[in-house]
Amino acid sequence: MRIAAKYSFNGGEEAVTATYPHLLTEIENAIAAIDAEKHRTKESKEVTMAGQLLYSPVELNKTFKELLSPLGWINKRVECVYSSQYYANGYQPEAENVGFRDMDFLKEKLGVEVQFGKYSFMVYNVAAKMTIFRNLGFIDTGIEIVPVKRFALQMSSGVSYFEQFVWDLEQRGVADIDVPVLIIGIDSDTNIT
Repeated sequence: MRIAAKYSFNGGEEAVTATYPHLLTEIENAIAAIDAEKHRTKESKEVTMAGQLLYSPVELNKTFKELLSPLGWINKRVECVYSSQYYANGYQPEAENVGFRDMDFLKEKLGVEVQFGKYSFMVYNVAAKMTIFRNLGFIDTGIEIVPVKRFALQMSSGVSYFEQFVWDLEQRGVADIDVPVLIIGIDSDTNIT
């Protein structure tokens, strides 16, 4: 695969290149090492793309893990114990009030999310999850890896993409609690014009 686009949210590119250039190189090398065509394995059952082979987000995520884990990148999982103080008097939940949040990759204090999902997950990662992980002391800077539109159109419908994500972030603006995040848009090497 290749890097097709970059967007610096809240000074993210500057923060990553100033503090973590060696880790950025590891991320860039991992992206370049992935042959996306090997992951065009998901047969579409969608009416508009029935029978077409699409890129598999699950396999692409797995390959990122296979490439980054040996370099010391870890998945960071944080248990969440949810408060019951806001329930109405007498209400008892059916299940235990425990969940988790996790960051795909963490090394030093750089957090990385690889997102081939819905639009809301991209925004959540940058506008909420990275802030939470910074507040917990795990990261100070982030990288979000997402497909560009041309790549996303060759996945299941509903996968969001770099161009839409950047537009939303620009319309939202930067808040004083936002973490510096470098947004990297990736594409298959076969999508070269």
